[in-house]
Amino acid sequence: MSSCTRLLYFVKHRSLWTHVRRNVTTWSPVGAAFNAKPYKRLNLLEKNVGLFGVPELSCPAGFQEATKTALKSTRRLVDKVISGPSGVETVESFDQLSDGLCKVADLADFIKVAHPDPAFREAAEKSCIEIGTVVEKLNTNVELCKSLKKLLESPDTVSRLDPDSRRVAELFMFDFEISGIHLDEKLRKEAVALHVKLLDLNNEFLVGSHQPNRIARSAIPEHLHLHFASEGSFIQVGGLHADSPDNLVREIAYRIYLYPNADLMECLEELLKCRYKMAKLVGYDSYAHRALKGTMAKTPETVMSFLELLTDKLSERTATDFTMMSNMKKKINPLNSELMPWDHPYLSGVLRAERYNIEPSLYSPYFSLGACMEGLNILFSQLYGVSLMSEYPSAGEVWSEDVRKLAVVHETEGLFGYIYCDFFQRQDKPHQDCHFTIRGGRQCQETGQYQLPVVVLMLSLPHPTKRAPTLLTPGMMENLFHEMGHAMHSMLGRTRYQHVTGTRCATDFAEVPSILMEYFASDYRVVSQFARHYETGQPLPQSMVARLCESKKVCGAADTQLQIFYAVLDQIYHGQPQKRSTTEILQEMQNKFYGLPYTPNTAWQQRFSHLIGYGAKYYSYLMSRAVASMVWKQCFVQDPLNREMGERYRREMLAHGGAKEPMQMVEGMLQRQPTMEEFVDALVSELNPNFETFIMDSEG
Repeated sequence: MSSCTRLLYFVKHRSLWTHVRRNVTTWSPVGAAFNAKPYKRLNLLEKNVGLFGVPELSCPAGFQEATKTALKSTRRLVDKVISGPSGVETVESFDQLSDGLCKVADLADFIKVAHPDPAFREAAEKSCIEIGTVVEKLNTNVELCKSLKKLLESPDTVSRLDPDSRRVAELFMFDFEISGIHLDEKLRKEAVALHVKLLDLNNEFLVGSHQPNRIARSAIPEHLHLHFASEGSFIQVGGLHADSPDNLVREIAYRIYLYPNADLMECLEELLKCRYKMAKLVGYDSYAHRALKGTMAKTPETVMSFLELLTDKLSERTATDFTMMSNMKKKINPLNSELMPWDHPYLSGVLRAERYNIEPSLYSPYFSLGACMEGLNILFSQLYGVSLMSEYPSAGEVWSEDVRKLAVVHETEGLFGYIYCDFFQRQDKPHQDCHFTIRGGRQCQETGQYQLPVVVLMLSLPHPTKRAPTLLTPGMMENLFHEMGHAMHSMLGRTRYQHVTGTRCATDFAEVPSILMEYFASDYRVVSQFARHYETGQPLPQSMVARLCESKKVCGAADTQLQIFYAVLDQIYHGQPQKRSTTEILQEMQNKFYGLPYTPNTAWQQRFSHLIGYGAKYYSYLMSRAVASMVWKQCFVQDPLNREMGERYRREMLAHGGAKEPMQMVEGMLQRQPTMEEFVDALVSELNPNFETFIMDSEG
């Protein structure tokens, strides 16, 4: 029996789980794999297959070899594109060229932050730099661009292209154009110089935005020193301490951490100026206009309309939230009762805790990691006919022995790809939850086979103990579902071209599949399928899930308004140049779009690191949430495990990656054209209380 046939056999004949008479849950293989401690490899003579099964990467030096091979293939493909005839083969060669570089660069991009061995991290970093330099040269290769331009300017040739090939060709051309390749030689050199300068400014701002500020120890009360790191005669403040119950600690942290750094402020001003110059040089009205091309929103005007309308419809609820926080502050601290920006996160948490008993430790025993993985397995099986099958990685395939490997298998279509689960905390590992594409899916013309996608999900979960498996808080469980939404987008987005595979789509659409998974994670009909006490097997009570859902709505309008403020600030910074400082802009926008007073001698924008990766696109999370909300309410709220809707969702939204206009995918799923007002109403309606919750609470 072939390995794929065996996988299909297990998918069709597995027992999802059973309960023995003592009422203790017995997990299926995927649940058991994640609730068990990692199995230590005993055969030390087993052949090292290299990271992710890439033979060269059995040692750090292999990165140089893999890079060399990729660059050799790149030169061959560039020659082929330039000298070959125009047609679909041109697009295929471009994608093959991109794929060869991405397979090394994306893998190296992950290893440079995740591998515990500094030698591997350093080697991966060098590969990233080397391939990045080549990509920059390719983006300014005039002959390469001409071959694509020739294709797209020939009506006869374009008419013979299928929609996916035409869209991918246009996306590659967009990459050329934003590099200024269509300009004359003098302006092209200016564009290249601006690009190089922006790379340096981006890095400088990103590093600086995370650096701590310090102040003389004598400047703050001695009894508060223990809350901060010490550095000789100075106190270091490396964050906002937003959850501290001590009002003075929060205020001190806010004022010091956000105290303006002249060099960083100058860097930000120069960065925004260079982005505007670059956008104007390549033919756009502003950087925001350039950044929003191809997104659901399309223009900065649409984004601002969305944010202003949302602000208007939330205004009464936001005012009510701030009143509740203000009253709570008076109750806690009568002598210093003015509501300030450093109070918002803490007081909203206090109000949630007071209204609903949502102590995480009450929930965690029901959310063992194995149970949650089992829940995902059941959900995907019901919606798509897809199962997560635990596989034992080969020697050298993973970078840490606690990394788990999952094969994603469809009940009739076979193996879809692999997800590597790097879930546990370890020294020097970034403390973040994220999804990495290691290899994109594509149809390989050279072999006639489909290149299976490979992704990594990175979380920072506690290790299992002798007495218990890894237990997740509700927030951790929701994050797991969120990140798995990205992973399944990568697995089910079986596109012809890797340039548009899975999550390689418009930023304001990319978060829709992951946010939609949060709705499944909050629905008792889904949660009841897997949430069992790890010791007794007892199910999580429905009233606890209801209280958890309702607690998220407490101060929800104020929380959303804060995100609107950040998104507006991002749009204004990337719009037309302003004859005022970034701080003056912030002060005005904070008063207009947030409501809590600006604190003199602070510069929150110098900590706004999202300006680098999400420049002019910070609104994306709000818009993605609006779309996810509409999809949930229209398609899944009646029956979250409905296979027909799951198949429609796969067909209309997940299957295309970025090969289709994002709004067309939304319209295909909703089977109508939604308006901006409907997007806004979807977000506002999320804050409405659920009457059933109060009935259950009164009964409980």
